[in-house]
Amino acid sequence: MTHRLLLMGVSGSGKSTVGALLAEALRIPFADADAFHPPQNVAKMARGEPLTDADRLPWLDALGAWLAARAEGGVIGCSALKRDYRDRLRMHAPALRILHLAGPPALIAARQSARRDHFMPPSLMDSQFATLQAPGADERAIILDITCPPAVLAAHAIAQLKDTP
Repeated sequence: MTHRLLLMGVSGSGKSTVGALLAEALRIPFADADAFHPPQNVAKMARGEPLTDADRLPWLDALGAWLAARAEGGVIGCSALKRDYRDRLRMHAPALRILHLAGPPALIAARQSARRDHFMPPSLMDSQFATLQAPGADERAIILDITCPPAVLAAHAIAQLKDTP
C-alpha cells in the first residue's frame, strides 16, 4: 500500500525524529518541512515573529507537490497547525493520512529549550499552541502521545495504519 502521511504537531513535538523512523520502517522517503521554508520565512521565525498564512501558502504548496510527486508515497513532518493548512496539503495528496503528535506543553517547552541551532525559538511556542487546531473527527487522524519514546510512536503509527483504511 502507498502511504502519503503527514506527521503534524507544534514545534518540538518530535516530527523529524518520529517521521524519519516511520519513513524508514515503511521504506518510503521522509521530508522535513523546515527544509522547504524560503529564507525569508526562516529569518522571520528566527527574529521571533510568527508566520502569517500568506507566508505559509507557498511553503504548503511546495510540500504538497513533493508528496504528490512520490509514486512510492512519503512522510512529511510539518506543523500543519490549522485545518486550512491540512486541507491545502490534501489538495495535492487527497489520500493524505494525518498523524498528530500531541503532548503536554511543559514537555514540548523542555525539548525546545534543549535544541541548539534551530531557527524556531522557544518564545514562539505560545503562538504555536494558540494556532493549533486539533484534527477533527472527519480527518481520521491518528493521535500519538509524545510522552512515549519515538520508536514506540513509530510502531504505534504503523499498527494504526494497518488497522484503518
